[in-house]
Amino acid sequence: MSEKMDIDSEVVEETRDKKRFEIKKWTAVAFWSWDIAVDNCAICRNHIMEPCIECQPNAMTETDNECVAAWGTCNHAFHLHCINKWIKTRDACPLDNQPWQLARCGR
Repeated sequence: MSEKMDIDSEVVEETRDKKRFEIKKWTAVAFWSWDIAVDNCAICRNHIMEPCIECQPNAMTETDNECVAAWGTCNHAFHLHCINKWIKTRDACPLDNQPWQLARCGR
């Protein structure tokens, strides 16, 4: 019986030492999304990561022109140009009518 156990343990050790497969190339794939409640600016109806209607004519000619998004404390996002125009007439979020407070802006 001990002879059989010795043979079995040798087979197990050989199996552990052998490589079952070898990774020659690895390509990572990831998915991401913006952490925002809306995808489109409710004021101009363009996608939030595309230029607003004010910046669209300049986007074709100027490469430096960057149209940034502005997030409110309510987590609604708008183009900064759009929400600045909106605030001049009404100081509330266009979607939930809460008082507008800027949380952050950028890309």
